[in-house]
Amino acid sequence: MATSSLLPKSISQCLISPPSIPLTSLNNAVFPNSLPDHQHIFCTKKMSKIVTNAKKKNPWLDPFDYGDDPEMEYGSLFSEGKQEEDPRPPDNPNNPYGFLKFPMGYNVEIASLGLKIRGDVRRCCCVISGGVYENLLFFPAIQLLKDRYPGVQIDIVASDRGKQTYELNKNVRWANVYDPDIDFPEPAEYTDIIGVLKNRYYDMILSTKLAGIGHAAFLFMATVRDRVSYTYPNVNAAGAGLFLSETFTPDSMNLSEGGYHMYHQMVDWLGRPGRKVPRHPVSPLKVSISRKLKEVVEAKYQKAGVQKGKYIVIHGIKADSKASMQSRGDTDSLLPIEIWAQITKAINGLRPLFVIPHERERENVEDIVGYDASIVFITTPGQLAALINDSAGVIATNTAAIQLANAREKPSIGLFGSEDKGKLFVPNAEEKKCAVISSKTGRLIDINVEAVKSAVEMFTVPLALASV
Repeated sequence: MATSSLLPKSISQCLISPPSIPLTSLNNAVFPNSLPDHQHIFCTKKMSKIVTNAKKKNPWLDPFDYGDDPEMEYGSLFSEGKQEEDPRPPDNPNNPYGFLKFPMGYNVEIASLGLKIRGDVRRCCCVISGGVYENLLFFPAIQLLKDRYPGVQIDIVASDRGKQTYELNKNVRWANVYDPDIDFPEPAEYTDIIGVLKNRYYDMILSTKLAGIGHAAFLFMATVRDRVSYTYPNVNAAGAGLFLSETFTPDSMNLSEGGYHMYHQMVDWLGRPGRKVPRHPVSPLKVSISRKLKEVVEAKYQKAGVQKGKYIVIHGIKADSKASMQSRGDTDSLLPIEIWAQITKAINGLRPLFVIPHERERENVEDIVGYDASIVFITTPGQLAALINDSAGVIATNTAAIQLANAREKPSIGLFGSEDKGKLFVPNAEEKKCAVISSKTGRLIDINVEAVKSAVEMFTVPLALASV
């Protein structure tokens, strides 16, 4: 009672019984100075309730930023629709810097107005966490960027294994090696990659690494206009939002556990509708294979004793090599060669081609399968894609081979440790001509070999029809 008695009379009356003001008068409300103080306070509260229906961009950056006004009408060429191709002149070959290398604001006379008003993205950098599998599943997001922002130049920062994936993607300009998953990087490498990113003057940077305040500061020091990243789903994300423009909170600490749609939050944000641009659909996973890559791989499998279109790729032999191309969301995704030998006995008419991630596995395959077995040593995703492209089909565990087979529209058999993993990593398996076979015990080594043998018939039926 003592505290309430100290309040001014105007404020105490407002808290107890606010006056009734019709909502229709708040849309175009004008508050003269002659209004009492308690009406000022109440009307401000009413207006805040109306505006808060819009989504906040990032409450860490500005607590009073309630997003775009839903009643705002733009109607300008520079604020609606997609961006156009970059109107600025091309790089000057005689100048080591070039016209496009100037920082933002230094070439205002030739920069497009939409770059500021509409938020055009001329250059985008993607920092991808993980190995081959995780980078491969990011391809639909890259295609979405190219469709949503015409003329955008996309660069990649990934680990040494992840960088190899981008020889299959024509939409990427440059790919730099820097592992964002290292907790304590070398100071020289850390400062060098920050300098590289700053000198390219990106408009947007996307990161799939779960960011704390350290990784968020790394993205902030790149001096990019739009900084978009996943953050930790726990207390480790404290303070990261101060340095980021847009954040996504995953369901778990391991983003790869989301399977094929592990980047659905970021993809949903990239394809969002706005300013007379409809929502962009997400294209399926596609890869491009160069002619030189096909020639190199063709020489490899011919040396192994198989011909084009008359072999089945066997991928997922148990080994400790990083070239196995596993997903971080499914560590139980390799089978010993003894089980593969039982499966390949059911293949008739086509020759199984065993893909080994290291040369030391060759002796193990020859001891179990036989010295006449066809074996090929493949370590890069590009060569694996070219090998699958010339094959009749693929039998693989949950490795990058099953995703490459779906991307090249090849019939495949996917072996998974559980039914849930199969649905996560290969959704709509029937449309992709993929037979998903899962273990009943939750362990991949306990998979039903007889069920796999019966599914192998999907490769032999087209061959019998072709011979007729």
